[in-house]
Amino acid sequence: MNMEYKNIQKQLLPEKKSRASVFTGNKPIYGWLFALPWLIGLLVFYVYPLLSSIVFSFTSFNGINPGHFIGWQDYRDLLADDTFWVSVKNTFYFAILAVPVSLVCGVFLAILLNTKLKGQSIYRVIVFIPTLVPVVAVSIIWQWLLNSQFGLVNYLLYKLGLPGPPWFGSEAWAKPSILIIVVWSIGANVLTYLAGLQDIPQTYYEAAAIDGANTLQKLNYITLPLLSPIILYNTIMGIITAFQQFTLPFVITNGQGTPANSMMFYAMFLYKNAFSYFKMGMANAMAWMMFVVVMALTILVFSVTKKWVHYMGE
Repeated sequence: MNMEYKNIQKQLLPEKKSRASVFTGNKPIYGWLFALPWLIGLLVFYVYPLLSSIVFSFTSFNGINPGHFIGWQDYRDLLADDTFWVSVKNTFYFAILAVPVSLVCGVFLAILLNTKLKGQSIYRVIVFIPTLVPVVAVSIIWQWLLNSQFGLVNYLLYKLGLPGPPWFGSEAWAKPSILIIVVWSIGANVLTYLAGLQDIPQTYYEAAAIDGANTLQKLNYITLPLLSPIILYNTIMGIITAFQQFTLPFVITNGQGTPANSMMFYAMFLYKNAFSYFKMGMANAMAWMMFVVVMALTILVFSVTKKWVHYMGE
């Protein structure tokens, strides 16, 4: 019986090896097969549009007809367009305002929400709720709140005996009005700062307290340095978001950028070139110009990170 069992086992052993080789000998092939749907989607919906956008920026493409090659003409026309420079100025002005204000407000709110007090979770929910509201709905709500004649904000200011600003009706107040809405919806940034604050070991604060450090010294020498990686992340994301600002000014001004093009942001002018003037080639050129500027600013921010970004592992 033992001899018969061994003979049967020898006969079955090669078969087991061959079956195993089907699943283990060709692992790379099975990996590529499983990844194939994602790779096809990447090529069709990302790589192809990216490459075609570069090509279209050098053509007279209007969205329907492929057009013909015109070289750098779209770029030259943009540099000679006064509205283009107005949109660049508005976007840079807004970014210079929005990025630092959002960072300061976000860190300040996160520190407040990190303190132990009654109803802490309720306050956190209140700060985060605005991020759940669709941007179009936010634009319409604030368009009513900041209406210079019938808005609730100016009505409350009138009751307090204060003059109400013209808000969206003034060139000077238009972009600060957008900034107020942006700061109102920074709940997602506050959440990341709050997570970073909770990741800082309490032993650091205890050691600082033993050494006689006050609250401001703890903030300067412990909290902000160890929160700097998250500040770096939100700085880069803030720059990208500021340069892509579109929905708020577009909905509030019905796509006109009024008053006097004071809210004609870069992304809005890009949209108008593409879908109002049907200058798709010029719109693609604007997109790549924005990409170069944002990439340059990102590299600039990263180049100075060694001076102010600190990691707990270092």
